[in-house]
Amino acid sequence: MSLPFDPAAVDPEEFGEKQATLEMGHQEAIEYVRAVCTDAGFGVPVEFSPSEMLNKKVDADRDPYYVLGACNPVIADRALDATDKRLGALMPCNMIIWQEEPGLQRVYHVSIMKIARLLGMADDADEMDAIIEDTGEMVAAVFAELDADDE
Repeated sequence: MSLPFDPAAVDPEEFGEKQATLEMGHQEAIEYVRAVCTDAGFGVPVEFSPSEMLNKKVDADRDPYYVLGACNPVIADRALDATDKRLGALMPCNMIIWQEEPGLQRVYHVSIMKIARLLGMADDADEMDAIIEDTGEMVAAVFAELDADDE
């Protein structure tokens, strides 16, 4: 299967890639990122540890890796309407925290709203642009706080 575009040629800004590093323990980072997301207007209705599951089920020997499924219900409702309900396949907006090494955690995020637009899921382009702006401001606030902690 060939893709209709070269993924390596896509600017990470186009799919909303954000990263930060935190100098703290893994569990502390999870709690901190959850609090920062909440302060920025996200709830966290879904969270899980793929590393725990994989280590238990297939003896994967993975370092700590955690997913915080962040969501703002008002924006999620708008996004479902703007994409004829298809955005649900990408929900929630995940913040990933993985341990680079003990005491050093990476926080990673991509914008499901920007990905939906890139994939042509937006039936209402103007509303999707407004949603991308709204969520972009919230994510920027999260990463501004995380980056401030890194300094």
